[in-house]
Amino acid sequence: MSDQLQKALQALAEADALGDLRGIRRGIEKESLRISGDGKLAQTPHPRALGAALTHDSITTDYSEALLEFITPVSTDIEGSLSALEDIHSFVYQQLDEEILWAASMPCIVAGDAGIPVAQYGNSNVARMKTVYRYGLGHRYGRLMQAIAGIHYNWSMPPAYWQRVWREAGEPGELADYITGRYLGLIRNFRRYSWLLIYLFGASPAVCASFLKGRDRHGLQPFDEAGRSLHLPHGTALRMGDLGYNSEAQKHLNICYNSLHNYVDTLRSAILQPHAAYRDIPCGRNGDYQQLNDSLLQIENEFYSPIRPKRVANSGETALNALVRGGIEYIEVRCVDVSPFTPVGLDAQQIRFLDTFLLYCLLLDSPPCDDDQQAIQAANLEAVVSRGREPGLQLDRNGEPVTLAAWADDLLRAMQAVADLFDRAHGGELYSASLAQQAARVADPELTPSARVLREMRERDLPFFRLAMSYSENWARHFRERRLAPQTQQAFSAESARSLAAQAELEAADTLSFEQYLENYYAQYRQL
Repeated sequence: MSDQLQKALQALAEADALGDLRGIRRGIEKESLRISGDGKLAQTPHPRALGAALTHDSITTDYSEALLEFITPVSTDIEGSLSALEDIHSFVYQQLDEEILWAASMPCIVAGDAGIPVAQYGNSNVARMKTVYRYGLGHRYGRLMQAIAGIHYNWSMPPAYWQRVWREAGEPGELADYITGRYLGLIRNFRRYSWLLIYLFGASPAVCASFLKGRDRHGLQPFDEAGRSLHLPHGTALRMGDLGYNSEAQKHLNICYNSLHNYVDTLRSAILQPHAAYRDIPCGRNGDYQQLNDSLLQIENEFYSPIRPKRVANSGETALNALVRGGIEYIEVRCVDVSPFTPVGLDAQQIRFLDTFLLYCLLLDSPPCDDDQQAIQAANLEAVVSRGREPGLQLDRNGEPVTLAAWADDLLRAMQAVADLFDRAHGGELYSASLAQQAARVADPELTPSARVLREMRERDLPFFRLAMSYSENWARHFRERRLAPQTQQAFSAESARSLAAQAELEAADTLSFEQYLENYYAQYRQL
């Protein structure tokens, strides 16, 4: 254990400091495809009874009109966050009639790009910008890639923690800058070790053959003689590899997390500099907007990363300008698959391990990263995505080969002290139990979710589509039978009505042309 980690753990072990661990703030964003009763991607518009996707606090859409996104309030209570997510599911199911929610990350039966309706948000400038951005993603990367669902886990330490550790460090510089630097250190460590999350929680080792129809070069193997499913025998999370959130164009975009300035400046340049490969996609000629601009990135969200630094932006403010204004407020983990084996795609045990992992990454010393190290991190991640359960799989640790199992064991043992602190703070041994569950998965890869998916496909003689459909139907029954408390029901109904009124107000208040709106928006990047 490093001296820095040991000192940080000792400081947190003090009675007053333990309360900081109870104040960790979490938010969950969970995506789910709406599908028809026969398992095809829904072609219907976003149900009006769910309110306006543009302005609803907890129910919106991501890329597609059929890709719902559920957002929990920020909370310090794990069970409360999961209960809120279950409530959202229950309310949504009241409005879906015969449609259900797909219970996996990799999509259901899709009829190519044309069968994926792009999300619509109304007639306001901000709504049109969101839709045009999505058209641009479709032209650049294909719509199929955008129909993959995932879970984003938002996480931050409480203000009291930052005040305390800043004072203990001698109040170096501004508090906001200190917090930003520490979160960047967390991000660097996360990228060093995120392969472990892929191994432990990856749940997408197979896809429906319809997802890759017409695409010959994909590297997957047929799962059955009929070729209804494709898979990688030792794969863990195909969503995180070349089939999913990946971009050849972005592979040369060298994002550095050693300083906020470098991170912001690199993304800003990618947003403002034209990219030759996109110049023929219309972006305003004769009023035709098929993308927002012809740059490498339309906006910063187009940059694909398993983790992002975040700050809540003001209305109309860009994400980068928000970071420059106030520094990093929280981090967003984006590499979590939707598990078909739990009602909402993840459970409390997984969240407790995420907490342990993230706090470990925050407390551990985090040296600056260079281009060679980032290339090694990317290679480790790709190896675990495609071959994570391969016996004896070796990764690169500081230039030396090491088996995944040995490195994972070292990391989990080092995290035990962090889990012990959480257990002291909350009472009981739930964090240690979560850590033990992950250690068992390292010892026996058959205990991982990815192995379970393939095992159940074999044992039940089901293609991936039928297995995922079975779980989708199971959770649909669960949520349709689950009753909301009257006050919760009323709150959702009121929020749906409020969001529709808020969308109408936005549309009525617009006075700028769309061209001027975009000009004003992009002017913010030029002012950075």
